[in-house]
Amino acid sequence: MESPDWYVMVNPAAGRGTDLVERTHRALALHGTTGTVVASDSPEHVVELIGEAVADGRRRFVAVGGDGTVNLVVNALLVHDWTRPPTLGILPAGTGCDFVRVFGISQDMEQAARHLAGEETYRSDAAVLEGEWGRRYFINIAQAGIGAASATTADRIAFLRGLRYQTAFWLTLPGFRRTDVTLRVGKREYRGDAISVILANGQFFGNGMNVAPKATVVSGVIDAQVISARKRQAPLLMRKAARGLHLGHREVHRLRGREFLLETKDPWPVEADGEYLGLTPLSGRVLPGALDIKI
Repeated sequence: MESPDWYVMVNPAAGRGTDLVERTHRALALHGTTGTVVASDSPEHVVELIGEAVADGRRRFVAVGGDGTVNLVVNALLVHDWTRPPTLGILPAGTGCDFVRVFGISQDMEQAARHLAGEETYRSDAAVLEGEWGRRYFINIAQAGIGAASATTADRIAFLRGLRYQTAFWLTLPGFRRTDVTLRVGKREYRGDAISVILANGQFFGNGMNVAPKATVVSGVIDAQVISARKRQAPLLMRKAARGLHLGHREVHRLRGREFLLETKDPWPVEADGEYLGLTPLSGRVLPGALDIKI
């Protein structure tokens, strides 16, 4: 039998010195929301807990943490077969959650909790990636190249707030090597040297950078970009990308389609929703209407 309550998955590490489980209880109570709150201690534990919840008939889940926590919950959900999409609510915590920006949901956990009331949802796409790491799902943005390398660096400077990703980018850029890439998206293809490939379902990354301003979570296609700019052009492109104004640059090549394949002459790091996966090559596709996002 389906439970009407939320199954709330908390990443305690996102609490930054606070008791995030207790804070989650208070945020739910503030808006009269009921739910079962559980804390995970590893990615494997997330899979185990959600597997048990699905077996018990749960369909309404909440991820409490940053984009990485959301990614873990999404992956634990989408390995199951659903007759209709499960519902996912998100309470940003820790480093924050860029995915919810497209819905206008606050980065403040207590304010975001009010969105868990009522029945309004937004049916949203997800995407799946496959590579030497196996199969991984994502709902926001995946990257290969300098973006993925910067996300890895950002994990090592997690003590920084706000401009953590931007700082990591400038630390990583000098030593990163561009390479020849082949990206096929739908019926279109890019061949040439590049420094980054972006595969977007959502719009925002890196604490609010509007890297994919024309992407929508209901399009049924991935919104891909190949960045072939030279390193000396990076300051201008970064400023433009922060405001979503970079797509007109001649070194930004945009492709859209449901399926995609990326091959690189030299192996590139790959990340999805801020989580490092492994190295190129990769392939993938969009999963239309995979989740109902609680808004």
